[in-house]
Amino acid sequence: MARHIDSLTSPTLKHLRERWWDSDFSEFLAETLRPRPGTRILDVGCGEGTAELSLGRLQISQVDLFAVDRRLDRVAQTAATASAHNVRVKTAAADARHLPFPDDTFDSTFCVAVLQHVREVTDAVSELTRVTKPGGRIVAVEPDNAARYWFSSVDEGHRAYDAGARFFAAAIQARGDGTDASVGPKLTSFFSATGLEPLSVDLFPVSVARLGPPPAAIWRGRREAIAGFLESVHDGTVRRLADEYRALLDQYEQAASRAGASFVEIQNTMLFAAVGQKPE
Repeated sequence: MARHIDSLTSPTLKHLRERWWDSDFSEFLAETLRPRPGTRILDVGCGEGTAELSLGRLQISQVDLFAVDRRLDRVAQTAATASAHNVRVKTAAADARHLPFPDDTFDSTFCVAVLQHVREVTDAVSELTRVTKPGGRIVAVEPDNAARYWFSSVDEGHRAYDAGARFFAAAIQARGDGTDASVGPKLTSFFSATGLEPLSVDLFPVSVARLGPPPAAIWRGRREAIAGFLESVHDGTVRRLADEYRALLDQYEQAASRAGASFVEIQNTMLFAAVGQKPE
């Protein structure tokens, strides 16, 4: 399964959720959530409505879809996406740790690339469990942001990668939004800690392999990512690291161009998809 990832634009997969979602992943989600007529399914952290659109395309009548997200603009985007494709979904703005639903409401509850944003992961999983009916399923899909493979055929690429890692780490620390980088492989432990019975774990590779120099849009996106982080950080050390990273990116782009058709860049990480069941 080939999806998109770029370690030179972000230290995590937090901002790439919609870009690696494909038909195989949609099929996995449908199989594990087990949508049937009359079932109620909750998506926690709906993003732009990708899951709702995928489930809606199954055309299963009388499935009640609910979608929540902490950001109101994403809730609005999900509602608009669903409406444009005649998919019925109820939406609300809510935090994963404080869901606005009674106990035992949903037959299946899921979240994709959400828990990596949360500091109190156990609290969020407990809340997913609370709103799920006894015997119902909880599906969580998260990356291992701490284990990412990087290869470049030119030395400048490795230097840029290291500089980017230093910059992103410092920026995250300055913003105070650091979370568990290895939440993916720990999902079943969080399930067990909150009383869920782990049923399965599936792995989905997220990768990209480039042959030949990346196009200008790739380099532009990498520089824009630096600027985006700096908008919310005014720390002198972070800005110094940003300048260092930009300079090494320039060198990397030049080296890739010189290498021509022999240039190779490979990146890979893993998504962990854990399925649990609430005891009856």
